[in-house]
Amino acid sequence: MSEAYVHTVLLKEGLLEITFYHPKHNSLPSTLLRELADAITGAGADKAVQVIILKSDGDRTFCAGASFDELVAINDFPTGKKFFMGFANVINACRKCPKLIIGRVQGKAVGGGVGLAAAVDYCLATQYAAVKLSELNVGIGPFVVGPAVERKIGLSAFSQLTINGNEFQSAGWAREKGLYAEVFDNVDQLDAAVLQLADFLLATNPEAQSQLKQMFWQNCEHWDELLEERAEMSGRLVLSDFTKQALARYS
Repeated sequence: MSEAYVHTVLLKEGLLEITFYHPKHNSLPSTLLRELADAITGAGADKAVQVIILKSDGDRTFCAGASFDELVAINDFPTGKKFFMGFANVINACRKCPKLIIGRVQGKAVGGGVGLAAAVDYCLATQYAAVKLSELNVGIGPFVVGPAVERKIGLSAFSQLTINGNEFQSAGWAREKGLYAEVFDNVDQLDAAVLQLADFLLATNPEAQSQLKQMFWQNCEHWDELLEERAEMSGRLVLSDFTKQALARYS
């Protein structure tokens, strides 16, 4: 697999699977972020879809977060804001989607990948799905994904991840903090659990699910504005000399 993509497939009646992939550890450039947000929004509007599974391809990394190639190339504020708005749009698409989204996290989640895991409604993972918010390493912070992560694991755990941005926390830690509902030994067990949960939800009332989702996301109605403000913060910081020098070390 050498080309990046977002694929959608109807696995069975009512169950849609959205899969993203990028050859560089499932990192997310603007094109993939836009396709991912559109896929989630489209699934929410599709009457044939009742439940959504969000996953990535490959086995080592669920999502490495922002595309470093694209970050390095940002040279003005409008471009920076637009890039980080890509993450804002995906998170808000998850929030606004009237269908329940099951996250399948088979490997490490870094930066924006943690944000994706936090933005789904129910997240299952393997023991290899360690998490890290590494943004401080390059002179920015997890500003855009922060509200989603904090909502899921609380301010204390979010602060730990953010401040200790050079260290991975285990999948067990993430389960303990509430990011993952369950952690499995391997991908086969993970996939079986994802489908078992999906089958249960397919047999329950879609209207009740939609109303439950509204309740789960109560008090987040201001996130369109909030995440845009956060994208502006990141869009400015990515232009700083510190960040430019830090990114150069990773490129």
